[in-house]
Amino acid sequence: MWLLPAITILISLVLGLVGGFYLRKFYLESKLEGAKEDARKIIEEAKREAENLKKEAVLKSKEEIYSLKQEAEKEIKERRLELQKLEERLLSREETLDRKAQSLEDKEKHVNQLKEEYLEKQRNLEELIAQEETLLSKISGLSKEQAKELFFRKIEEEAQVEAVKLRKKIIDQAKEEADEKARHILSMAIQRCAADHVVETTVSVVALPSDDIKGRIIGREGRNIRTFENLTGVNLIIDDTPEAVTLSSFDPVRREIARRCLEKLIVDGRIHPAQIEKLYEKAKAEVEAEIRKAGEQALFELSITGVHSELAKALGRLKYRTSYGQNVLQHSIEVANLAGVMAAEIGADVKLAKRAGLLHDIGKAIDQEVEGPHTIIGAELAMRLRESPAVCNAIRAHHEEVEPETVEAVLVQAADAVSATRPGARRETLESYIRRLEKLEELAHNFEGVEKCYAIQAGREIRVMVKPTEVDDEKSNVLAFQLARKIEEELDYPGQIKVMVIREHRAVEYAK
Repeated sequence: MWLLPAITILISLVLGLVGGFYLRKFYLESKLEGAKEDARKIIEEAKREAENLKKEAVLKSKEEIYSLKQEAEKEIKERRLELQKLEERLLSREETLDRKAQSLEDKEKHVNQLKEEYLEKQRNLEELIAQEETLLSKISGLSKEQAKELFFRKIEEEAQVEAVKLRKKIIDQAKEEADEKARHILSMAIQRCAADHVVETTVSVVALPSDDIKGRIIGREGRNIRTFENLTGVNLIIDDTPEAVTLSSFDPVRREIARRCLEKLIVDGRIHPAQIEKLYEKAKAEVEAEIRKAGEQALFELSITGVHSELAKALGRLKYRTSYGQNVLQHSIEVANLAGVMAAEIGADVKLAKRAGLLHDIGKAIDQEVEGPHTIIGAELAMRLRESPAVCNAIRAHHEEVEPETVEAVLVQAADAVSATRPGARRETLESYIRRLEKLEELAHNFEGVEKCYAIQAGREIRVMVKPTEVDDEKSNVLAFQLARKIEEELDYPGQIKVMVIREHRAVEYAK
């Protein structure tokens, strides 16, 4: 009973589902048809719009193409005009170049013609010169080479004259200011640094209370004098000089020790070998103490510190050393003061200048023990005792063995020259003085055209009289220059020598 209603219900459900399906399918189909219709309308509308846009784009493109065409035609027209103008200018330049080329060809022809004329004239000139040379050779009796040599010699003489003139002019101009400044500095330095000089020789004279003591000095069979000479290394000369004996030695320190020893023996009165040895040691100790004191005193006076004790001792030895009669220690102190004053004036290192000036002759303290120039010996000693390179260079360069490397080294050279050459500072032996004067006059006599010459002013000046017919005024300048250079090369002398060439022509007539 219940199956039938169930089947009915099932069938109804199935029919409902089928009906619903077909209804939805119909609805969907009708909706799809509407959508298709809408899509077709949209497509047709889009096609119409696209066609319109296409037409607009074509029109716009045509307008742009026309505009570009117009601009291109305008630009082409302008370029054509420019090319036409350029072509006209090129044609004009070409015509100008053609004219210039023609002008150059004409000038080249003219130049070639002138060149031919020049070569022809040159050949004629060479022929004339050859003829003149032949004629001159016949007239003068000189060959071409001889005439050329004579001509070159004349030119060389004229060039020397001109060179001397130019040199003199340049030097005079350079010295105008420098001389005045240098004179001021040097004169002020000399005024502020004057020093006394002890003049000694290689001998010392010891006064005796009486001549009787000479025999006691000699001793029995000469034993006292032999002991004395062996100990001191000094020659004891006993001659007929009343109440005096002479001590002779080139070593001033030994001579001073011997002098003091002999004086002590005379005062003591007991003269025998043992007493001589005792008093010799005492005198030696006194002199060594005085040497140390002299060196330290010199350093104290100049306010120089940090000097090695060996250098101070060597400085003290200079107290008993002389050069041309000038005491070397006093000379060194004076050089130090002069160099210091000049350094202060020009803004250089005053302490360095003083130190180098004081030590510049330190080599003379040991030059009797070591071979070589005192400048090199002194520089090596200072270097070994740790002096600065600037001081060592000033010592080595003060006699121009090497080039000065500092301003202070140049100042030491100048101060050394001033101290050594000022009046009264030094003296020479008569023999060396005469030899120098003779050599000076001999050098002047060797020059052509010199008639007489005289060395005057103690050898500080030489006056040369020349023959006026052989030496003119210009050659006088050349002669003075050449003689000065010759003196510098061959003579050793302190200071400077003035060379004066005198040319005088006298016309003499007598009224009768």
